[in-house]
Amino acid sequence: MSTSPVLKWIRSGFPRYVAVGLGLATVSSACSLALWRGGALERVEYPTWSWRVKAFSRHAAPSDRVALILVDQESLDWGKREMGLSWPWPREAYARVLDFCRRGGASAVAVDVLFTEPSFYGVDDDRALGDAMARGGNVVAAVFAGRSGDAETWPAGASTRLVTTEGLAHAPSAARAPRATFPVAPVAAAAAPGDVAGDPDADGAVRRMLPYRIFDERAVPSLGLAAVLLARSSDGLAEDWSILPHALRIGRDRLPLGRDGRLILRFKGHDGRHMSYGADAVIRSSLLLEQGLPPEVAPTAFSNACVFIGLSAPGLMDVRSTPVSRVLPGTELHATLADNLLAGDPLRDASPAAVAALTLLLASLAATGGMWARSGRQGAAVFALTVPAPVALAFAAYGAGFWWPMVCTELAATAAWVAASLINFATEGRQRLFLKHAFRQYLGAEVIDRILSDPSSLRLGGDRRVLTIFFSDIEGFSSLSERLSPEALTAFLNEYLSAMSDIIKDEGGYVDKYIGDAIVAFWNAPLAQSDHAVRACRTAVRCQRMLTERKAEFAAAAGGVVRMRIGLHTGEVVVGNMGSRARFNYTILGDAANLASRLEGANKVFGTAIMASDETWRLTRGEFTGRPLARLRVVGRQAPVDVHELRGLACDTPQEDWSDFAAGRLLFGEARFAEAAACFERRADDVASRAYARRCEAWRAAAPPNWDGVWELTGK
Repeated sequence: MSTSPVLKWIRSGFPRYVAVGLGLATVSSACSLALWRGGALERVEYPTWSWRVKAFSRHAAPSDRVALILVDQESLDWGKREMGLSWPWPREAYARVLDFCRRGGASAVAVDVLFTEPSFYGVDDDRALGDAMARGGNVVAAVFAGRSGDAETWPAGASTRLVTTEGLAHAPSAARAPRATFPVAPVAAAAAPGDVAGDPDADGAVRRMLPYRIFDERAVPSLGLAAVLLARSSDGLAEDWSILPHALRIGRDRLPLGRDGRLILRFKGHDGRHMSYGADAVIRSSLLLEQGLPPEVAPTAFSNACVFIGLSAPGLMDVRSTPVSRVLPGTELHATLADNLLAGDPLRDASPAAVAALTLLLASLAATGGMWARSGRQGAAVFALTVPAPVALAFAAYGAGFWWPMVCTELAATAAWVAASLINFATEGRQRLFLKHAFRQYLGAEVIDRILSDPSSLRLGGDRRVLTIFFSDIEGFSSLSERLSPEALTAFLNEYLSAMSDIIKDEGGYVDKYIGDAIVAFWNAPLAQSDHAVRACRTAVRCQRMLTERKAEFAAAAGGVVRMRIGLHTGEVVVGNMGSRARFNYTILGDAANLASRLEGANKVFGTAIMASDETWRLTRGEFTGRPLARLRVVGRQAPVDVHELRGLACDTPQEDWSDFAAGRLLFGEARFAEAAACFERRADDVASRAYARRCEAWRAAAPPNWDGVWELTGK
């Protein structure tokens, strides 16, 4: 008698798997949702939001109806050099910019500068700015509403244009400001007020903005909203607005807001920036037009546009951290809000009910699958199908215009899968843990994980893969080892290699081997890393900085100053288990590895500390400062390679002026050695420039035969 399919299904234990899985999913989902609603997951959620923003922003074009005029460092330098202006500039300069925008037909002009103190140049200077604002008739002046400020009531004579009192009862408490700071009277009377108070999240980055603030029982639009209201007026639309429950009414349009009353900004462009012009270029253009000459910037560039005037020079401190950039001018945030309002595409929070339902569903699938899996491969398959699903869901939600809490859903699904897997594979899990601890004494943790997941990897051989390879060496190690006893040398090397290796591992690198004092490491294997070049370069910078920070300690241990050289190269190698059948090592082979070693030695020629090939430099995404250094032909390699000197992290290391060095290199490549030497000698403080100057002097009379502009190295 055959067994019915239903009976087989019951005997298989699948109903038990479902019951236990649903129980685990319910618990994990309830805990995750509680943490999410309580705000405990925000710090973890923020980086995942940055991934989504960066993935989508680069494909979204900023609105051509939004433009910026920025007082950048070049503007400050020009003003001081050509006009004799120190900071702060006279307000007449801003008046000239406003008149230029009016001449170009700007639909609105928002000035993101707080003119809270009388002008240093006198009251006539303040009046000149106020008159320019009045002439435009479509200007917004910055007001700062918050917990501090010198005003508790609306100043007499200050403009109330665009201010509303409709729906104040619906405003969240976060939007209410007990105090405010207004501009000087001529400015406050001539322009509509626009709030510029920031709305950073707990980590200091701005992802959302309040579109208004409540001060003295009046709703003051933010600078971005005020500019859009004026632009609507120029388009013949109503500029009235009011506050609704969890929403904003602008004319006939209804805009949903988050539970805290804020809008989620949709950043656009590669780095969240709109079309911008330097204030110096605009002022020069205004002067040129007065002389009947062609301007640098055509006034029509601002036709029918919302123009934001702000500050971006580093010393003026108006920079903000955002998901797309750590240092974005604060004015860009107001411009982004205006862009979103004009396009009607700001992002929204996902519905809590939808989040709860889908979180429970994904956690149930993960837990049930984890309970059902009969082997490690089946468990991994369940993981691959269910745990990454919240990531895909979060990205899909962004495309639909919603912020889905990725971490909440991911935490529930992962916790459910882990709990189910622990219950199902408890015995096998303990055995795997024992093996990992036993073999970790001999092999790297990544290699052990690979062996446990795929025993066939214990065979000899390798795969071709593009890696970033790190090769370091201590300068003058031979003389250092001669003056130290074996015990002292060993103690020094152990401490030095441990410190460097910790940094390499911290950045996800694999320490391949130690060759005396030399370290060979690589990234993108055994585990794939899309940012392997960035990790390797950051490691090199951190290693050099650590060496500087512990300079005195290492000098005492080594009996002299310890300096290190690093070579970096990205290229294809064979990576895998190399050796005999009885004993092998996970390592790399190939020309790329040799080139990294040669670049380390090439530092000696130029007096540099970190040298990276062009293949590596191009993958660093502008996260580091440095300079093109040379076109080299290293020993044992016919093809030349372009190399760069890596100087530091872009976020905390200012870029130096290498124009003389670059000009000298260009002349050097054209065999114009006398002219090149003159360029290099202007940077006598630079070791690399001095090296080039010496080479130019040697070849001043005549270039080497068959000169191709390549610096050929004769030693390793």
